Amino acid sequence: MGYKRLDAEDFLVSADSVSQTVWTDRVATLSNFYTSSTQEQASVSGEYYLAVYQTASTSISAEPQFDISYGDSTGGGGILYNSDIPLLSPTSTVYGQFRTLVLEDENSSFTFGTLNPITSPYIYVISLERARYKEKLLPGSLSLKLKNGSDTLTLTDDSQNISIPTYYGTQRAYQVVRQGAVPGNNDGINGGETTSAGSYGLFLPDTGLIILNGTALDLPGGSPTTGNPNVGIGLSTVRSNTEARNPSKLFEVIRDGELFKLNCEETLSSDFVFVRVRNSEFNYTENPSFLTGATGEVYHNSSINNPQVYVTTVGLYNDANELLGVAKLSKPLLKDFTKEALVRVKLDF
Repeated sequence: MGYKRLDAEDFLVSADSVSQTVWTDRVATLSNFYTSSTQEQASVSGEYYLAVYQTASTSISAEPQFDISYGDSTGGGGILYNSDIPLLSPTSTVYGQFRTLVLEDENSSFTFGTLNPITSPYIYVISLERARYKEKLLPGSLSLKLKNGSDTLTLTDDSQNISIPTYYGTQRAYQVVRQGAVPGNNDGINGGETTSAGSYGLFLPDTGLIILNGTALDLPGGSPTTGNPNVGIGLSTVRSNTEARNPSKLFEVIRDGELFKLNCEETLSSDFVFVRVRNSEFNYTENPSFLTGATGEVYHNSSINNPQVYVTTVGLYNDANELLGVAKLSKPLLKDFTKEALVRVKLDF
């Protein structure tokens, strides 16, 4: 065994981005969507959100993929907690929750769009199940198709068309626009946004949220034209103080669209340690087959000036001579005075 102190230039820190789909079993596209009728109709939680599964919720393999919530700053779409106190219902609670989480200001409202920003008092929120992704969602990977009857609307984020996203605190936000709406193309009418309701929502990759603009989704369906880019999906949101179950409306158009693509990304940091073995180093060993046990002399005279040993392991120690890590070579490395070696040790974390 031999020791060698490493220098500063022997260390390198590197970071690589790794992406993958967010859905169970790593399927690229989620095309089947299921909910629990018990939660939707009989559970208290159904007033606040609707869990969506990749298979029947009663199946042993069913796992939540995302939740759908509806929020309304006026309390519409939900029954008031107290009939004598207006504006307070489960939907206003949901709106306030995401307003605080995203905008970090309880007096603000969600504004959608960059060309003609519009404030919407009601929102739909798709919240990705935290177990589905590792670090954050991948901008540019969103493709969500909504279908209502014969009308379809496919949404994505505008990360491919902008260089700097909007920031709410430290988290990024991209506008949700019509897919294929590239400025300069025919499909890029108004940048994929509407003129009467702004964009279709916000894509927040760092918190796993897609906040959809209810006002834009309620616009009638059809094909956008130069004179009329105001196309939605005709969602018909109910904003009276009744048990409207609006999340089910969004679920139905997602289910009928049969297409939801989304990837996540993770930054993997690695420490590289370069262990340099020069020609004059590590040419002898304390292995009993090399030395005599009594006097510590080399068994064979030919090994004194022309030793041949094999390097099999690299150990990393701290200044207190404590072993911190061990790297095994894929095969023994022959070492003598005529050979040098460079062993690269990679530590992932």
